[in-house]
Amino acid sequence: MAAASGAELDAALAGLGWFDMLDEMPDLAVPLVFRLLGETGAHAPVLNDVMLRASGGAPGGRLPLPFAGGSWVTWERDDGPTTALDGELPIHRAPHADPLPGAALGAGRLAVGWWLVGSSRAMLSLARRHALDRVQFGRPIGSFQAIRHRLAETLVAIEGAEATLQAAPGAPDDPGGLAALLAKAASGQAALTAARHCQQVLGGIGFTAEHQLHRHIKRSLILDGLLGSARELTREAGAALRANGFAPRLAQL
Repeated sequence: MAAASGAELDAALAGLGWFDMLDEMPDLAVPLVFRLLGETGAHAPVLNDVMLRASGGAPGGRLPLPFAGGSWVTWERDDGPTTALDGELPIHRAPHADPLPGAALGAGRLAVGWWLVGSSRAMLSLARRHALDRVQFGRPIGSFQAIRHRLAETLVAIEGAEATLQAAPGAPDDPGGLAALLAKAASGQAALTAARHCQQVLGGIGFTAEHQLHRHIKRSLILDGLLGSARELTREAGAALRANGFAPRLAQL
């Protein structure tokens, strides 16, 4: 994935049997592919495939996707221009569409959650390397408690989000897709936490166009808004719990 992106990577994955993997082993293929997209900084329109398959459609096409703020977008399968914050992603505004089937929405949220976790780990890796290499007052800045706290809080957020993603597919009592909703929210919040803390650790160099951090931050902001932002999803979860009057069991402890 480090050598290709966009339509080229889309074609390469199809040639490697991506559609067959979605049919035969989605629980392995989706976390692997989407986490690697985040870690490498590559992108491909394969979210369409995950959601089309979950809704009973044929992969290889595209469908309208809900975005934060009540808007809708499409993720095109070419490398055309875009007006999104992340200029590498061929995402375009779309007219309002009918709500997506619950299965498609849940599958898409888990896939984007794994992508966010991968991006978060990439940001943490950049910050950790800088903390080991950057020397101030004769010591690596990674030896300073303030730096360690930011890195540790980032790691805890990432590990927590990954745990929710791993538990969501096996939620024993989840008729409304609450587990996938919460996993996507946790992943989005972890990415925002990683962006904030890692930017502080990297300091001025993290703002430069030559450094990779800004690419991961912009990617995380877009992915957090896709299929519902962390803020919107936590509010939606709270409203559902109040309406139902109870909290379903989402993990087998």
